[in-house]
Amino acid sequence: MSNKVTDKIAEVAESVLSTTDFFLIDVEIKGGDTPEVWISIDAEDRGVNMDECADISNEISFLMDAHDIFSGKYRMNVSSPGLSRPLVDRRQYPKNKGRQAKVKYKENGEYRKVEGVLREILKDEIIIELEDESTLAVPFDDLVETKIIPSFK
Repeated sequence: MSNKVTDKIAEVAESVLSTTDFFLIDVEIKGGDTPEVWISIDAEDRGVNMDECADISNEISFLMDAHDIFSGKYRMNVSSPGLSRPLVDRRQYPKNKGRQAKVKYKENGEYRKVEGVLREILKDEIIIELEDESTLAVPFDDLVETKIIPSFK
């Protein structure tokens, strides 16, 4: 699918989400005879439950149909990004404070990777506590990828 279709879906999704405390993370369209629209949403200070995803899915589908984004059938999937997805929006960081993370960042033109606990989320950077209890400040502008490591304690 073209970026134009994805952009239109994102625009519709953002209009629906603007009346909630959720924000848009991503829109993907997977091809096939029946296109599948995957919309990832998140909230700054809480998780996303299935009932909320269903309500948002219904609203977005209604508006997509009203705007004739697809001429035929399609499938809609609205969900939280899940732990397997990297954090892509600054608003996702505060609720993950205190959690273990793998962080890839760029420093002086080179890629570096560290693993540690997200100790502080500041306006322009994150502070990671490393295994040796030292801390590392990484500016948001230098972040390449941050993935939360699930804890099953």
